[in-house]
Amino acid sequence: MFNRNPLVPELIVTRLSVSLAFWVEQLGFTIAYQRAEEGFAYLDLNGAQIMLEQYDPDAGQWLTAPLQPPFGRGINLQIDVPAVAPILQRLAHIGWPLFRDVEDAWYRAGDVEAGQRQFIVQDPDGYLVRLVQRLGERPVEQA
Repeated sequence: MFNRNPLVPELIVTRLSVSLAFWVEQLGFTIAYQRAEEGFAYLDLNGAQIMLEQYDPDAGQWLTAPLQPPFGRGINLQIDVPAVAPILQRLAHIGWPLFRDVEDAWYRAGDVEAGQRQFIVQDPDGYLVRLVQRLGERPVEQA
């Protein structure tokens, strides 16, 4: 039986086939299950899960305002991956632009700093996706 996470974002997308090509072929997600006739797919990458639903103006989808690109303004989805290098290579191979280049960042989390190698890319509809490779923790440096 497939284990679903307690929180799974569902993104409305313009064309499911285009979004699947990005999320599956470039970012490395797998299709846990799909309802092609409804324009829906549930994706998984090492426990990070997301749902994609193709926009259909006649389907009664839960929209709070008209959709205008780029979608998802004000949100970025952080996804932990074992390594960012293979994803960067796949994106470079097809010439997909990065929204923010790869960097090592350290964020204070209580009395430690958590490190991550990260970059941000936009999916075909403009959603921001931050891919993160964990670098470990270190003590907070005193100023």
